Amino acid sequence: MKADTHPNYPEINITCSCGNKFKTHSTVGRDMNIEVCSQCHPFYTGKQKILDTAGRVEKFKQKYGM
Repeated sequence: MKADTHPNYPEINITCSCGNKFKTHSTVGRDMNIEVCSQCHPFYTGKQKILDTAGRVEKFKQKYGM
């Protein structure tokens, strides 16, 4: 292999907004903050939320007289 062709791949700390922390390797080279992870994402936790889209549509129609 050629020397100096591959980027640095250091170990970094990832911190989620829920407080979960874990380590991984990345070419970013610095610690990262993320908004969701497997500990707090609804798909992985099984606590999925159903959005009230009908309520939003009704609110929009009332606001603009439709």
